[in-house]
Amino acid sequence: MDYTAAQSGYRQQPNMRLRNNPAEAPDASPLFEDTSRVGPGAHPGGYRNQLAGPEAGAYPGQSILSDPMSNLAMAYGSSLASQGKEMVDKNLDRFIPISKLKYYFAVDTVYVGKKLGLLVFPYMHENWEVSYQQDTPVAPRFDVNAPDLYIPFMGFITYVLVAGLALGTQDRFSPELLGVQASSAFVWLIMEVLAVLLSLYLVTVNTDLTTVDLLAFSGYKYVGMIVGVIGGLLFGRLGYYLSLLWCCAAIFVFMIRTLRLKLLSEAAAEGKLVRGARNQLRMYLTMSIAAAQPVFMYWLTYHLVR
Repeated sequence: MDYTAAQSGYRQQPNMRLRNNPAEAPDASPLFEDTSRVGPGAHPGGYRNQLAGPEAGAYPGQSILSDPMSNLAMAYGSSLASQGKEMVDKNLDRFIPISKLKYYFAVDTVYVGKKLGLLVFPYMHENWEVSYQQDTPVAPRFDVNAPDLYIPFMGFITYVLVAGLALGTQDRFSPELLGVQASSAFVWLIMEVLAVLLSLYLVTVNTDLTTVDLLAFSGYKYVGMIVGVIGGLLFGRLGYYLSLLWCCAAIFVFMIRTLRLKLLSEAAAEGKLVRGARNQLRMYLTMSIAAAQPVFMYWLTYHLVR
């Protein structure tokens, strides 16, 4: 039996027609505007870039930079800045040659080990002269006699840490007290270097020692101070005095043999001690600098061991 659509209760759906079918609706407007064919100089919707032309890619400051007066002002400002930088560098190099500080940190592990051994046991070392290459001292990593700033810098930091440890074992640790300990050690170091510079000026010694060299030689005493404090922490006051006494004698010998080549250059060049009041002053100055090291070592460490 044939059933029709009306009899079955179902109504046949009409065929759906595409809205944008170009065959059926050639004049229908699209739902979204096609901008894929818009040129680089035009905006969607038919608007063209009104800045198109030779100035389209120019930034706003180009006209200012193209001004001759602006270029002249920039050149004048650059010259003033370079002159000011040269003046600052020149004045700083009189006291601290910042451009040469890289030389004092050119060290390696082998150099540090040999230098520490030389500071603790300098008695068997024979050649104390600094090696030169074309009138320029070689880097410290190639010559154990060359001064450096790595060991004094790390020695100062280690001394402050060991001092904090010693204060902590005595229940006296506090950040303020540790800061006082570090600042006092730094101030004494600066005062020592300034006193040596003043003494060299009064005695009129012609030497190649710089301020950084004196800072390095004065900072080597921190190694002995660390050894003394650690000896006191491990073995009490007896260990402190014995280890500090050994390190004081070692730093005294080290400073004498190192500085005599710098301050007594004339006598060292001839291989004998030149008699005269001026050379006696140089010898006394050398011994005074060396003798001051044990005094500072004891002054900065005796209160850390009880």
